[in-house]
Amino acid sequence: MDETVDLIRSRVEQRLFTQHVVVNVAKLVHMQTDDQLAASVRACDLINIDGMGVVWGGRLLGHQVPERVAGVDLFDRLLKMAAGQDFPVFLLGATDTVVTSVAAKVSQRYPRLKVSGYHDGYFWEDEQSVVAEIRNSGARLLFVAITSPKKENFINRWKSELGVDFVMGVGGTFDVVAGKVKRAPVWMQRSGLEWLFRVIQEPRRMWKRYLVTNVKFALMLGTAWLSSRGG
Repeated sequence: MDETVDLIRSRVEQRLFTQHVVVNVAKLVHMQTDDQLAASVRACDLINIDGMGVVWGGRLLGHQVPERVAGVDLFDRLLKMAAGQDFPVFLLGATDTVVTSVAAKVSQRYPRLKVSGYHDGYFWEDEQSVVAEIRNSGARLLFVAITSPKKENFINRWKSELGVDFVMGVGGTFDVVAGKVKRAPVWMQRSGLEWLFRVIQEPRRMWKRYLVTNVKFALMLGTAWLSSRGG
């Protein structure tokens, strides 16, 4: 986590544009059949793993994966960094009520933080005007709380016109910060059971999604492991 934050701070200071993404089990699975999402992820300058399943899978295949970098934790660390470095931020996504609440809460948490603007995530009929709003805000960091693959594709599509130095998709982080959704207990996060906590909170919406993606990921991982052993 510290290495990621230090790298982002250095690149923002140097005005080097950074397109960031976190990958989890679901995103890796969807990338196998969604070429646009796969291209958007591969276009990123910095990729972190947010999901213990991917961490364990990478280690099983012999990759050096030091730790999970959870998007919600990185978001908070970057807000703290932005406040200390006087980097204005823009918040994009969720409902108007949620993003307004997030702007108020992070400003209270970090009084020196400059929130140069915010906008809800329902703007698809006029993306260009929202892009112009972000560009004209003077923000240096942009956080996009929209579902996949919309956020990755939006960022990749408009990155050259956003006018920011760093952009990161943060998924459902705004809902957590606003208190709309509870985050799993730490022991569940460390045990790779955060997905189960989400299913318990929203069983009708989440159970099928996680069942399908987890099974597909297990098959992908098993195939890759056998291939690595010459099987």
